[in-house]
Amino acid sequence: MTIPTEPVGSIPRDPALQKAMGDHASGSLATEALEEMFDRAVQETLDRFAATGSPVITDGEQTKPSFATYPLEGLGTLSPDGVVIAFEDGHTRQLPLLTEGPFQYQHLAGDYVERARRFTSLPIKQAVIAPSAMSLLYPQSGIDGYSLEEFIGDVVDQAEADIRSCFAAGADSVQIDFTEGRLALKLDPSGGVLDQFIALNNQVLGRFSAEERRRIGVHTCPGGDHDSTHSADVDYAGLIPRLLSLNAGRFFMQMASETDPERALRLVAEHLRPEQTAFIGVINVIDEAIESPELVRDRVLQAAEHIPIAQLGTTDDCGFSPFGDDVATSRDTSFAKIAARVEGTNLAAEQLGV
Repeated sequence: MTIPTEPVGSIPRDPALQKAMGDHASGSLATEALEEMFDRAVQETLDRFAATGSPVITDGEQTKPSFATYPLEGLGTLSPDGVVIAFEDGHTRQLPLLTEGPFQYQHLAGDYVERARRFTSLPIKQAVIAPSAMSLLYPQSGIDGYSLEEFIGDVVDQAEADIRSCFAAGADSVQIDFTEGRLALKLDPSGGVLDQFIALNNQVLGRFSAEERRRIGVHTCPGGDHDSTHSADVDYAGLIPRLLSLNAGRFFMQMASETDPERALRLVAEHLRPEQTAFIGVINVIDEAIESPELVRDRVLQAAEHIPIAQLGTTDDCGFSPFGDDVATSRDTSFAKIAARVEGTNLAAEQLGV
């Protein structure tokens, strides 16, 4: 296949695994037993990914509590009353707040790659949380003896270490999850918060060589949780030009669920730099209907009308279960959608003669 195709990352956890994670948190399940369940879940997920024909696979984030908070698990200097993120269906997610410094990740994403590497020889992609999301942990009232400047310096150091740990463990590529990008425009329509996020993420990306940045991607979507979103009502046009100013080599962009994909694709084509690849979302993860390969093919062909083939890839709009307790979509549906993306992308490549 000459049009690359990759997943965003997360796959719904089996209910038994979710229960085991809760039991372990409450102290009623031993760590050794949970680790055995983790191994089985990761191996089964990798095997099912491979069966879809996907040339790049992930561990489905089976062992993460969530895509956003995995570095914080076990950190004792947090309070629960952080930023609240409201979704269209009325449910919310809330980030914690840091209560004292210094700030340090408790888990590096390279650990997930190491586990997955035991079960597959296929290229593994690893998702990491954006430093801009971690910046939201600092309270507006400040922290005595630990300035915002010191905190941001620690965030940059930790985010760099997180990415490097993935490459050191054998990841083929690393994807920075930047789902707060579109949300930033909802919180601050002037774009000031988004510009701060872009600058911070570029500060981290600037620590990598041009060759390394070709293997680093950025994912954006309007949120995806319990088949709902937090910022789909925000004009994509406000995000796309700023997003593509990030110094990354790959961009994984929600598009299948977009109300006006033609307009968004034109903007991507206008701002995409020659060294960048746009992986366009052709699977709507918050729609339970499984796309046909022919529908995926048509979405790829639509994207190819605007984006040069050499810079075009396909992906899913979002992860299927970014938060560990999200069971809105089944594992079977998720893998069926992934298989449709792979087959549909191949059909489009054949029709385009590439």
